[in-house]
Amino acid sequence: MPPITDHPLRYELANELHARPFPSLEVPCRAIYLAIKRPTDAASRDRNEDLAHLVDLLDRHGAPHPQPEARHYAGRIGKAEIKWELHTEFVTYTAFLPGLGEMPFDPRDFGIFPEDWLQTLPGVRMTSAMIRVTERPADPAAINAACGDWFVPDSIAVSRMLDDALVTAGDFRIDPAGHQRFAIFVSPGVGAQRVGRVVQRICEIEVYKTMAMLGFTRVSAIRSELTRIDETLTRLSTEMSHGDAPEEDVLKALLGVSSELETVQAQSAFRLSATAAYEALVNQRITVLREERFEGRQTFREFMARRFEPAMRTVKSSEKRLAEMSARAMRAGELLRTSVEVKRSAQNQEILASLDRRADQQLQLQTTVEGLSVVAISYYAVSLVGYLLYPVADVVGISKGALTALAVIPVALLVWFGIRRIRHSVH
Repeated sequence: MPPITDHPLRYELANELHARPFPSLEVPCRAIYLAIKRPTDAASRDRNEDLAHLVDLLDRHGAPHPQPEARHYAGRIGKAEIKWELHTEFVTYTAFLPGLGEMPFDPRDFGIFPEDWLQTLPGVRMTSAMIRVTERPADPAAINAACGDWFVPDSIAVSRMLDDALVTAGDFRIDPAGHQRFAIFVSPGVGAQRVGRVVQRICEIEVYKTMAMLGFTRVSAIRSELTRIDETLTRLSTEMSHGDAPEEDVLKALLGVSSELETVQAQSAFRLSATAAYEALVNQRITVLREERFEGRQTFREFMARRFEPAMRTVKSSEKRLAEMSARAMRAGELLRTSVEVKRSAQNQEILASLDRRADQQLQLQTTVEGLSVVAISYYAVSLVGYLLYPVADVVGISKGALTALAVIPVALLVWFGIRRIRHSVH
């Protein structure tokens, strides 16, 4: 049997599904998370700069380089395991350190990333987080006490996750060192890979939540502009029905409003669609953690419902408002164009009727002129014929006047017949 020809990308596509394995973490440990994004045009950035910056970090520790055009990397730098991932708009670094360190959420742990290296990042920090992974105390009061020391009480979320295998806590606030804080309390016997999955999910929830909020800032920035355009559109719609302004001027203004709306839509389309995708990822990541309430505290999903989902609803309502305004402007423009075309059609009909009347008048005038022409030509023709027939009058004994009178009718008929033939030949 001849070999089957594979698609050129078959192995690449299959390997991509296994290219980002979850970290395997032994308890206790710490995770340092950093997400970097270009301030503008992040999706179209030169990703080679991100890869080059990773290589710079690896060279400081003599670590092996990633493959060219790599989108993810895992290796060791010093005592830490590092994981690097390249996303559409941002790049993430996650460092895993063994043990718990000298103090909870010690800012010095972030020193795994050198200060001068951080200063040359190809972008700005979107978020950074410190995650403390420790054994779960048998007494829930110990967890409550630790959470009271580490987090802000009014925004803390604490949940049992993965069928009570772990308890995860966080307040989604930035601490004095500039980082988010999360704590994971792991029950005895939970596997290292399961711990790694939870840590990665927590990091993903944080970064996707932050990226989704960019959509909220975008709609907040255009809210006043949308209000102004909406007021203009309402005024123009009113003028269409009750105003005295020329329809051509109103139509020109409507076209300007439509152009403004198209510009706003074009400038916001990517951010709004990305926000919807990030929101879906946040909800999906929370769902797979299978939360249960811990000691009456709010869960991560409840926190998102209170703080995150209202912002997302604002984004969706603004996106819907923008689409509806564009549709209104388009409908108003179509109606006004139709009205203008109807009036122009009526004007054209009046012009055609006027042209018909003018044509009739010209025809009548032409007929009159032709009659006068017959009389005038006949007069001169009779005079010429009379001069020709005068010698005959003496011979036949008829007076010149009588001879001229006899010549009038045949000459006039001949002139009329000649002019008619000329007119028919022209037409």
